[in-house]
Amino acid sequence: MYKKIKTLFFPLAKLAFNTYNLKPRNYTYKGITVRVNKQVFPPQFTISTKLLLEFLDTLPLQHKTFLELGCGSGIVSLYAASKDAIVTATDINKIAVELLKIAAKNNNLELDVLYSDLFENIKHLHFDYIIINPPYYPKNPKNTKEQAWFCGENFEYFVRLFSELNTHIANHTYMILSEDCDINYIKKIANNQQIQLNLIQEKTVLKEENYIFKIVKI
Repeated sequence: MYKKIKTLFFPLAKLAFNTYNLKPRNYTYKGITVRVNKQVFPPQFTISTKLLLEFLDTLPLQHKTFLELGCGSGIVSLYAASKDAIVTATDINKIAVELLKIAAKNNNLELDVLYSDLFENIKHLHFDYIIINPPYYPKNPKNTKEQAWFCGENFEYFVRLFSELNTHIANHTYMILSEDCDINYIKKIANNQQIQLNLIQEKTVLKEENYIFKIVKI
């Protein structure tokens, strides 16, 4: 019943979101502030970002190397840096990359910010931690902004991700997904690359189930 209501109101919610997001706005979490541009994945409206921020508090990040693939606004990477992690943040969105560089300076935090399509421009092969908040709706993105939401009609993003993770996978690699995506199909793609998704956290927010998986080699 909830999913039917959610589907019914999605167009109205999308319109309200797009209207609100036309103007750049600040988002603050525990004293860290980012400027959110309309072309960048919005942390203030996404459950996944808040859950990942809370999840970081459970991890011993001090002096650990930390990679966020697809950082968007960068609030997760900035929070990891505030916990004394050695952070690399990447995104395929050049606007997100430039805004995060400004946010790092404004928040007096040090991190390496790179324009990269997955691992394409990442020099380091290994990290202690990798965090991924992926696009998972099966539709071909029309532009860079939509790449934050859509993974391709045939889940091409995940095919590439799991293939590249075979080389770069960390001892602690985590990915967040929600019940809105085809988790079983994503798991099948992972298994084809000898990778397994192990559920470590499940949380319901606004009647939506959200899951954090640890990614491991089989």
